[in-house]
Amino acid sequence: MSTKTETRFGGSVAGITLEGEAHTLSGLFAVLLRLMIGGMMLFAGLDKFAVISGEAFDASGYLANVDPVSPVSGLYGAMAASPAFVEMANIMVPWTQVLIGVALIAGGFVRLAAFGGAVQMMLFYLGGWEGELLALFDSTLIYAVVFVTVAALGAGRILGADNYIEQLNVGGQPLIERFPKLRYILG
Repeated sequence: MSTKTETRFGGSVAGITLEGEAHTLSGLFAVLLRLMIGGMMLFAGLDKFAVISGEAFDASGYLANVDPVSPVSGLYGAMAASPAFVEMANIMVPWTQVLIGVALIAGGFVRLAAFGGAVQMMLFYLGGWEGELLALFDSTLIYAVVFVTVAALGAGRILGADNYIEQLNVGGQPLIERFPKLRYILG
C-alpha cells in the first residue's frame, strides 16, 4: 500500500494552460524556501539596526548614489534630498525587514510578508539598475521572484502559523471562511 500523496496544480496564463503534480517533497522545500528567505530578511534587518555590523543604517547614501541610467535615479535622488524621507526610510527599512523575516519564519501572514519582501527587492533592484542585460539575473530580482514563489505556494499553510490562523473559530466558522479575502494575506 502506497502512502504517496500527489497534489495537482495548474492554471492558465495568457491563454497557456499549466498543469502538473507536486512531488511529495514539495511541501518540505516550500518550508525550507520560506525559512531561508525569512532568515535572510531577518538578519538583513537586524544588521541595519546595528545588531550585527555595529553600524546604524543610513538610506541617504544608497538613494543619492543610484546610477543615472536607472529608471528611478531622479526619484531616488529626490528622496535622498529630503531629510524627512531619509529618516522615515531609516526606520521603515530595518523594521519591515525584521517583521517580514519573523512572519516568514513563523509562517504567519506569509502572503503579506512575501509581498512586502518582493516590493522591497524590486525597489532595491531598480535602484541598482545599470542598464545591462545581466541585470535580469541580479540577486535582488531573483529574491523578488523567490518571495512571489513563497506566496504562490501558500507556504504558511505548511508547518506555519497561517494553517492555524485560518482555522480560528470566528462566529462559528473558520476565520478564512468567514473572511475569504484574508486568503490574500494568509497562506
